[in-house]
Amino acid sequence: MNRRKPTNRPKPAAKPAAREARAPRVGLRAWREQHLYSLFSSLGRLAARPGTTLLTVLVMALALALPLLLYLALDNARQLKGDLRHAGAISVFLKPHLERPVVDALAQRIRQRGGVASVVVKTPEQGLAEFRSQTGFADALNVLRENPLPAVLLVEPAADASAAAAIAALVATLQQESEVDLVQYDAAWRQRLDAILGTATRAVQVLAGLLALALLLVVGNTVRLDILGRAEEIAVTQLLGASNGFVRRPFLYTGLWYGTFSAALALVVTGLVELALAAPLQQLASSYDHRFAVHGLDWRTVLATLAIGALLGWLGAGLAASRHLGRAQAY
Repeated sequence: MNRRKPTNRPKPAAKPAAREARAPRVGLRAWREQHLYSLFSSLGRLAARPGTTLLTVLVMALALALPLLLYLALDNARQLKGDLRHAGAISVFLKPHLERPVVDALAQRIRQRGGVASVVVKTPEQGLAEFRSQTGFADALNVLRENPLPAVLLVEPAADASAAAAIAALVATLQQESEVDLVQYDAAWRQRLDAILGTATRAVQVLAGLLALALLLVVGNTVRLDILGRAEEIAVTQLLGASNGFVRRPFLYTGLWYGTFSAALALVVTGLVELALAAPLQQLASSYDHRFAVHGLDWRTVLATLAIGALLGWLGAGLAASRHLGRAQAY
């Protein structure tokens, strides 16, 4: 008689273990599918009412474009300030007819002092050439037998020594050098420029905060009207056991789309304004001998604008949806 070999049958306890192992994957897949459905279904609802969507996006885009343009103008102004740093340097006029080694030795001694960022030597020949190019007396200067201009040292104070007291001490020290004839530093205009840029920066920050609050209100009010229009659908969904997160999710993605589209449109508006002002700004740069170049938005600012717009739309929709759900639970 043939004996059948015993078969290795799986133990009954293995099936519950397998189900428990598959449960997290199934739950993660369901969570992902719900979010994808809410993402694209909210986009479809926006496309179903193009007039209202376009009007809301335009209002939000203009609110985002205004601080973006002000930030761009302020950033270019900071660049202009940096490119004109020699204009705010301490001008040290040396005595006439000093030999070049003496001038270089004095410049080296000044560089080694504390509170000095850099020292630029401008020779009498360079000063005369600059005077010829920036004035209308080029022909009159041809009659001069010798160059009457002295050598000049442009001393740039260090960033940590930009206080008025530190600069005054540096000026007093430079005046004591035997090779120095005159030390000139006009600190008033530089302090005034710093104050103007600081005030403009704070104004842009305040304006951006106010417009961000306005964006929250616009998105919140738009989502609130959408919620009121779907109140019966929401009530039925909640009676069937839907959680607050499930009800809130489509409206959050609606706000996300509003914010993303408005940020993208704000970037387009900013680009159009840049194109409109390109020619006048080029003339302005030419008047400064191209010592600075007007630049537009970089990729970091573009990504930050898109992220901020999406975040504001998400927060505005979340506030409106949470308020409606809170009222519904109160009743």
